[in-house]
Amino acid sequence: MNRPPAVRLDRLLANLGYGSRREVHVLVRERTVVLDGQVVTDAGARIALTRDLPERLSIRGAPVDPPAPLVLMLHKPPGVVCSHREPGRSVYELLPTRWRSRTPALSTVGRLDLDTTGLLLITDDGPFLHRVISPRSHAPKRYIATLESPLRGDEADIFARGDLMLEGEERPLAPAWLEVLEPRLARLTITEGRFHQVRRMFSSVGNHVVSLHRDRMGDLDLPPELAPGAWRILSPAECESALIQPQDGPLRLA
Repeated sequence: MNRPPAVRLDRLLANLGYGSRREVHVLVRERTVVLDGQVVTDAGARIALTRDLPERLSIRGAPVDPPAPLVLMLHKPPGVVCSHREPGRSVYELLPTRWRSRTPALSTVGRLDLDTTGLLLITDDGPFLHRVISPRSHAPKRYIATLESPLRGDEADIFARGDLMLEGEERPLAPAWLEVLEPRLARLTITEGRFHQVRRMFSSVGNHVVSLHRDRMGDLDLPPELAPGAWRILSPAECESALIQPQDGPLRLA
């Protein structure tokens, strides 16, 4: 049986954003770090990186943050951006402040534009991020679109054909699946992630998206109890489900 990797306590806590190594030494001297019920007195002690570390290690009475790799599901509200570089409030401001100092850094898995809401993944796991956003993954993503005008009735056929060319593109879109919910409300499932793709698809058939919400990635649903702006840590099984195509067909619409 392989032993879990171990790392110095001061390095671990510094990488998790609890301060510099010098500041971590202060935490230890103040007797605020407890491991397995015992006060830690050596900031250089090596700590095994087990999955249950937050249950074993506490800082000032609170469980330590999970070490990398970390994957979060966040319910993105409107009016926040998915980048450190864009102006305005970012999704990272919805997370604990110290998480902005984590190493490796957290990044969004793809982006939702300023006004789009819903399921957003954030991670420090580079291989997982690239698996999700790779064009080869074909991981389905489902959106609920509120439209300015009633649907004409031919949009589902146009989107499913696999020959729709968006303005400025050099290759057609992969087939997408449209389910009409109401005259001005539809669910659209796509397997790509081109720039503003859903909005541009409806624009190509003469309609305008008033609001857009993503509620599924792969077979991972946004829980109804997760409020806008709230987040939770995903289990490894949930991370894998974000890449899974459901068993009852290439894309499950219901």
